[in-house]
Amino acid sequence: MDNSALTTFCEFTEQAAGVYHREARSGKYKLTYAEAKAVCEYEGGHLATYKQLEAARKIGFHICAAGWMAKGRVGYPIVKPGPNCGFGKTGIIDYGVRLNRSERWDAYCYNPHAKECGGVFTDPKQIFKSPGFPNEYDDNQICYWHIRLKYGQRIHLSFLDFDLEDDPACLADYVEIYDSYDDVHGFVGRYCGDELPEDIISTGNAV
Repeated sequence: MDNSALTTFCEFTEQAAGVYHREARSGKYKLTYAEAKAVCEYEGGHLATYKQLEAARKIGFHICAAGWMAKGRVGYPIVKPGPNCGFGKTGIIDYGVRLNRSERWDAYCYNPHAKECGGVFTDPKQIFKSPGFPNEYDDNQICYWHIRLKYGQRIHLSFLDFDLEDDPACLADYVEIYDSYDDVHGFVGRYCGDELPEDIISTGNAV
């Protein structure tokens, strides 16, 4: 497998203060509390606390997917309110501590020792690369790049090189792109393999 991944034009919050989102390889909302906890620990971390998730949110971490946190709590971080996610609110959308630990959600992990990967870009033009490019990236690396321009501007996303694990369902290594903070209707696509994705022009000022 060749893991030498992508290079892209555009813009960068750090790896959200050590916090990252995990879902099962089989898809969204498939992890019990015990399974979510095991996933984070396997990767050298643990389930994020509410405070850790909020700290990540404050530097731009925005995911419209409910996930397990420490002590059996469930919620997700919203930076910008939208009609399809977060009930029009910002902050941590908190489902509280779940009595049924067999409920299936995603996971929010925290690993302060993970290599920084991702960021928030606000410059008009920026090139960014996967960690270690052009060499292979490390296993279990999760990166979030948030691109924000001034209101009224749009983003042109162009891939210069692309080489990820080839999986027909893109369940292993992949890149997902969202147009705006709307994680429901803003989903552009999931990409893997070595075929260069087409250029993407955003409809708003955030990707």
